[in-house]
Amino acid sequence: MTNAPQPAAGYEQATLGGGCFWCLDAVFRSVKGVSFVESGYSNGSHPHPSYEAVCGGDTGHNEVVRLHFDPQQIDYRTILSIFFGVHDPTTLNRQGNDVGTQYRSGIYVHDEAQRQAAQELIAELEMQQVFDAPIVTEVVDVDNYHPAEDYHQRYFEKNPYQGYCAAVVAPKVSKFRRKFAAWLV
Repeated sequence: MTNAPQPAAGYEQATLGGGCFWCLDAVFRSVKGVSFVESGYSNGSHPHPSYEAVCGGDTGHNEVVRLHFDPQQIDYRTILSIFFGVHDPTTLNRQGNDVGTQYRSGIYVHDEAQRQAAQELIAELEMQQVFDAPIVTEVVDVDNYHPAEDYHQRYFEKNPYQGYCAAVVAPKVSKFRRKFAAWLV
């Protein structure tokens, strides 16, 4: 993990990939108990990934968000429930029109308890047939994390009328607000 701030005492981290990081960034900034959200790149091989290299599919990195959250206010399972509620975990290496391994659905765990919670929730969602197809979300250890460039941080907040934000990010944020209203800040 490179240049990533550590969570405050008593806080935990989550690292999640669910398509373009602008969407997850915008959603999780509105969640009660989440104190920090950072767009970044994770689980690739390049020692210093850039947006251009990641988008080119050459680094193996996934676009992710790194969260710090207070488990006294929101637990990891709820974080994961929101994650599964705002992206399609059944499409391999794509979200909508975004195609490539950098857009894969991934839960990058920081410890064994996170791995177990993720695997249990996935098994429950599969058993309940919440989705029309099998969940393809990878659950692996977080590795080689790097924050994204500054202009990607708070991207939707700074650029709500940019084409992609208006067409893709805004509807996901609206879906989150409807479905998870109890968790809004």
